[in-house]
Amino acid sequence: MVQSKYPVLRGDRLRLRAPEQADAAPLLAILLEPEVSKWWTGYTPEIVQSEMVESDRHLVIEIDGQVAGAVAIYENTEPEYRATALHVFLGAHWYRSRYGAEALATAINFLVGQGHHRFTLDPNANNAPAIRSYERLGFVKVGLARDYQRMPGGELNDALLMDLVMRDFPSGRIDWRRD
Repeated sequence: MVQSKYPVLRGDRLRLRAPEQADAAPLLAILLEPEVSKWWTGYTPEIVQSEMVESDRHLVIEIDGQVAGAVAIYENTEPEYRATALHVFLGAHWYRSRYGAEALATAINFLVGQGHHRFTLDPNANNAPAIRSYERLGFVKVGLARDYQRMPGGELNDALLMDLVMRDFPSGRIDWRRD
């Protein structure tokens, strides 16, 4: 297992922590839920192991001691371009609870403290609930990546490029509760 470069991060109702070997099965089970797998495709035990458990880029979302999903963090640490691409998935049980927004805000607030000022997401352009959630958090639509994701049936879907820049937040913090 890889040593995490992130400390345990605590939100109001959740914590983000490094993945452990025991997280592989629950993460895979979440990724295979029909509501999740229509956006997060192609996951196998081997892919979860290599991309999530053995990576220093993922933090497990833990709610009440239960694995609920993960946040992926891809940092560009070049001083001129301090920015971070984020991905998040959550088990369907926790949809419409704002846990995904809280997890993202928790990660972003930590990363701002590390010098990052710009954050990006690229949800499937058809994933309207996720897009609305990201917009409530402060992300702005900035473009469309055409034919971005190959779906299980072979069709290509577009991704919506979204970003959040800290100059839009005078307090220097993202609040997941904002409407």
